[in-house]
Amino acid sequence: MQQINDFFNLLHQYIGGNNWFIFLLLGTGVFFTIYLRFPQIRYFRHALRIVKGKYDKKSDKGDTSHFQALTTALSGTVGTGNIAGVALAVHLGGPAALFWMLITAFLGMCTKFVEVTLSHKYRDFDEKGMVAGGPMYYMKKRLNIPLKGGRQIKTGYWLGGFFAIATILSSFGSGSLPQINSISNSIFATFGVSHIITGGVLSVFLALIIIGGIKRIAMVTARLVPFMAIIYFLGAFAVILFNYQHIIPSLVSIFRDVFTGTAALGGFLGAGLSFAFTNGVNRGLFSNEAGQGSAPIAHAAAKAHEPVSEGMVAILEPFIDTIVICFLTGLVLLSSGVWNEKLPNQFQKTDIEVLADSYDDNVADDVKKLKDHLSYAAGVPLFTGELTVMNGQIEGNQSILHARSLAENIMVRKGGELYNGKITVAGGKVTNSANDLTFSGYSLIHSAPLTTVAYTRSFLGNFGKYIVAIGLLLFAFSTAIAWSYYGDRAVTYLIGARYVTGYRIIFVIGFFLASFTDTTIIWNLSLLTVAFMAIPNLIGLLVLHREVKTTIRDYWTEFRKEIPS
Repeated sequence: MQQINDFFNLLHQYIGGNNWFIFLLLGTGVFFTIYLRFPQIRYFRHALRIVKGKYDKKSDKGDTSHFQALTTALSGTVGTGNIAGVALAVHLGGPAALFWMLITAFLGMCTKFVEVTLSHKYRDFDEKGMVAGGPMYYMKKRLNIPLKGGRQIKTGYWLGGFFAIATILSSFGSGSLPQINSISNSIFATFGVSHIITGGVLSVFLALIIIGGIKRIAMVTARLVPFMAIIYFLGAFAVILFNYQHIIPSLVSIFRDVFTGTAALGGFLGAGLSFAFTNGVNRGLFSNEAGQGSAPIAHAAAKAHEPVSEGMVAILEPFIDTIVICFLTGLVLLSSGVWNEKLPNQFQKTDIEVLADSYDDNVADDVKKLKDHLSYAAGVPLFTGELTVMNGQIEGNQSILHARSLAENIMVRKGGELYNGKITVAGGKVTNSANDLTFSGYSLIHSAPLTTVAYTRSFLGNFGKYIVAIGLLLFAFSTAIAWSYYGDRAVTYLIGARYVTGYRIIFVIGFFLASFTDTTIIWNLSLLTVAFMAIPNLIGLLVLHREVKTTIRDYWTEFRKEIPS
């Protein structure tokens, strides 16, 4: 597992975690925002009217209404990214990372408008009469390179195929694995229910829903999304209002360190500008999926007589998902103060790093060395050898990092009893020989457990953790539902609709297995699959920028004819 995790991390550093990917993502959003003259602002009110069905026609073709397409796409984006992903971004990059999430969302409103418009324009119908749409279809039809004599190099065909394969991988890496993993961890921490039981029960419900296809999925998500948002909002406001004295300082911290990075504070060892920027953008993309090309698959199923109106509906997604929900989560984390507080927890072995020397987070020079180490600027010596454990306590001078913080009061147990013996460490990592050992102590925490603790810091007390558990269950489960549809449309594109049932079976099995798999590996896999989808989609959008502008102009020409001002 450790080798797999290290491989994912290595790939991520060169792909999604590298600056070139960040600039491609944000650059596309900046380009279209300027090129189309800020459509995310100019068309916002019009988008609300379309969602309400004001301009619908009985002759419109598709499988879902505008509202159902929006809620299905929202159910695919509103998930662990809003609860666990925001907490991870703040954990990695500090409050400044939240600013970059918001910027990513604002630009993403425009990117999503463009990608949905193109995908709806070039959608198809499969052999069963169901809508089959998404970026792979506009790629296949519009990105081939013409040659003399009417021939073509089928660039778009192969690019669409790569995107479809990436979508299938991402349906597990983004839609299935991290969702159930976060649910099972939260349910276990809150109610003590075994991971495997949670996975088993929800896998049955998932199977029953996705067998019905997009119409049943849309019907479920249209009811589930508004309900789960209300529950989560009420809990968030309870925490923020309880910690009202920290609201202004929290808002200031988001913007104060945007161009400098966040300094060390409490257990948080600090993060530079580049690290906050990269992780804020990455988590923003994971949350709202703008540019990834997933939501256009849901929007392609919407009933509409032309594509631009559905593109306008998509403008609302990043706004609701990130600018509203993620911002609320971030404010909960900052105002409650838990983001930089060391808390008692059981350590994940892949998150443990044993250092060769001793460090103190109250010593400025030590903090700087560890900050550089954690941001990959300069490493510190790692321990290799054997640690001696007596009565559960590790002897020796070595400091141990867990969750990017110096761990304290570490206890090692085996079968619930305090451990006595040796632990083998290679290059700072605990080897597989310690698989039957558990490590606990005080350190920073991240992802869903961090948000869970934050929700208890209000007049709700421990009841707050139930809101997160229920919210996470509904958010993440609805995401898995939507991503099963994205995956089955990709399967339809590659090999035909008759193989969708087989895909759905594998999807449910993977969903179950991920309920008791290490979260660190799953998060790192999801970062890779997001990049594999986004890269060909963003390139395709840029290539077709002129067609997008022409399509929008034609829409307004026809709209004014039908509905004179």
